[in-house]
Amino acid sequence: MTGEKSARIVQDRLTWKSGHLDRFVQVDLYFSEVYVTSAGFLPEGTTLLLINDGQDMEMLGLEEILRDLCGRGMLGPLLCAGIHAGPERMMEYGTAGTVDFKGRGARAEAYSRCVLEEVIPAIQRRFGVSGFTQKAFAGFSLGALSALDIVWRHPQEFTRAGLFSGSFWWRTRDKTDPAYDERTDRIMQRRVGEGGYYPWLKFFFECGTEDEQEDRNGNGIIDSIDDTHDLIHALVVNGYQLERDIRYVEIAGGRHDVATWARAMPEFLLWGWGK
Repeated sequence: MTGEKSARIVQDRLTWKSGHLDRFVQVDLYFSEVYVTSAGFLPEGTTLLLINDGQDMEMLGLEEILRDLCGRGMLGPLLCAGIHAGPERMMEYGTAGTVDFKGRGARAEAYSRCVLEEVIPAIQRRFGVSGFTQKAFAGFSLGALSALDIVWRHPQEFTRAGLFSGSFWWRTRDKTDPAYDERTDRIMQRRVGEGGYYPWLKFFFECGTEDEQEDRNGNGIIDSIDDTHDLIHALVVNGYQLERDIRYVEIAGGRHDVATWARAMPEFLLWGWGK
C-alpha cells in the first residue's frame, strides 16, 4: 500500500473461555485512531466488521490496508474484529444444523451462538456501547461459508457479508455418489434458495481463476467459480440485484491463498464503507 498519508491503527485483544465452545476464544481488534474520540470511544455510526480466521490478519496485512485507506480519508468509521479459529475449525465452521457428507460442521451452531451471544457483546462492553449501527461478517474459504451462513440465518443482525474464495461446494452427498444432485445437495445454495429477501443485506464475492483445478461437471469452469455463480443466481432469484446488492470480483491468476485475498480486501472495504 502506498499513500501520502497514513493513520495509526490501534490494536487490542480480547480473550475469554467460551461457554458455547468450551475453549478459549481470541479476538483481535483493529481500528483507526482517526475515529476514536478524546474519551477513547468510537463515534456514532461505527460499523463492526467480524472476520473469521482472525489469526491470519497479520499475514493478510489488514493493519497496513486500514492504515492506508484511513490515512487517505477513504474509509468511514470501521472496527474490525478478527476471530481466531479454534483447533476444531472444520467442525465449528460450516452450515449450522446441517453437516456435510463427512459429518463436518457439527459444531457450527455452537460457533454461531458464540459469535452472537459472546463475541459481539464482549466487543460492545470493551467500547462501552450498547450496539453498532451496522454489523458485517467476512471470511475466507470455509470461513466464508461460515460467515454467510451466520448472516443468512440472522439477517436482523447484519447488513453485509464479505466472502472470499468461499467453500460453497459444501454438500450433503459426495460428488462421486451416483445420486449426487447439484440442485439439492449443495447446502448453501439450497439454503439461500429456500430463504427470503432482506433488502438491507449486501454481498461481496471474490474468486480467483486459479482458486482450484476441480471441474466436476466438465463445463470448463472451476468449481469454486461455478459454485459462487450459482449462489449469486439463487440470491438474484430471491430478489437481490447485481451491482446494487451484489458485487462479484474475479481475480485473474488469483489463488486460494491469503495473498490473493489481501489483493481483494481493499476493494471489499471500499465497497462497504468507502467515502
